Amino acid sequence: MRTLLITGPGGGGRTTVAAATAFAAAREGTRTLLLGTDPGDTLGPVLGDAVVPGTTVRRVDPDAEFRADLAALQERAGGALDLLGASRLVPEETGPLPGAEELAVLRALRDAAASEDAYDLLVVDLPAVPRALALLALPEELRRVLRRLLPPERQAARALRPVLGRLAGVPMPSEWIYETAARLDLQLAAVEALLADRGTAVRLVAEPGPAGADALRTAALGVALRGLRLDAVVANRVLPESEAAGWLAGPVAQQRKALDEWREEHTVHPVAHLGRDPRGADDLAALAVPAAPTVTGPVRWPVADRIAEDGVLVWRLPLPGARRDTLDLVRRGDELTVTAGPFRRVVPLPSALRRCTVDGAALREGELRVRFRPDPELWPRTR
Repeated sequence: MRTLLITGPGGGGRTTVAAATAFAAAREGTRTLLLGTDPGDTLGPVLGDAVVPGTTVRRVDPDAEFRADLAALQERAGGALDLLGASRLVPEETGPLPGAEELAVLRALRDAAASEDAYDLLVVDLPAVPRALALLALPEELRRVLRRLLPPERQAARALRPVLGRLAGVPMPSEWIYETAARLDLQLAAVEALLADRGTAVRLVAEPGPAGADALRTAALGVALRGLRLDAVVANRVLPESEAAGWLAGPVAQQRKALDEWREEHTVHPVAHLGRDPRGADDLAALAVPAAPTVTGPVRWPVADRIAEDGVLVWRLPLPGARRDTLDLVRRGDELTVTAGPFRRVVPLPSALRRCTVDGAALREGELRVRFRPDPELWPRTR
């Protein structure tokens, strides 16, 4: 199953483009699942009563999922709660806690990836770029935290845990903590695998113009730092050139300039302004949004061997739109923390680079090149 993640700098008609993309793919014979992640159901007004054969629409419901999780938790911990004399909560009297919405989206992505239904394409209507990238970073970040707090290798000493607890004088983690962590890690790994799959890509939606150009550049940088492949940019609500007269001449000229700049760096699909908010299957078809790409590939961060020439290994990270004054690198153990503009990511080093020291870095033509010099104490010696 291929996955197309739809997001954008803000506004710009992301939900409309997501729905139009799903319908366009279904019309071509692609069995498509359209996933709406907005609790406010922004898909409803766009879809209306539209029905396109081959399309299934699902919406994330954080409230219902939170209540179900709360009921399940109280059922599992029923014995402990009764022993403590605690009164159980009625799910209907509680609201979702902060973070429940993000976890519900991750669960929906996991369920879609593991679904037994035969879908060829998953189209996900994500929130605006800052929230979308923070959401997509959660599986990697949470798994990293779990590995730090409960390293898997410590589970090998389960039989010795009571003895270790007495020797150390502090209580050791209970078995259920490790079991819960392992179950959560598997769920997060499924989402992370979906995002890293060669069939997954991002499509950015933005309105061409001065403000949209800057926002799009920042959005593309965030997508690149997360290691996601940018499929295309959908330039939404493009005014017709034939109307470039009177007061419309200025906006049309601004859009034309922005489109020319975008085409220098991205594949751009202009979508015409209908003169109204699109609603229903006919309007979505009139937008002529392209269906999802058939050929995709993973984003590669290769390590170039320059030891013979310069005595270093060079890690090449594509970061289009990055600027030197907003770029920062910090090496901590076997991880490299990369900050680019408003985005930050902790990246594990490839195995060869863990035996090296950082020798410097340079940003050239939208690519960050970090130089690593082999550590004589750790690097394998040749005879």
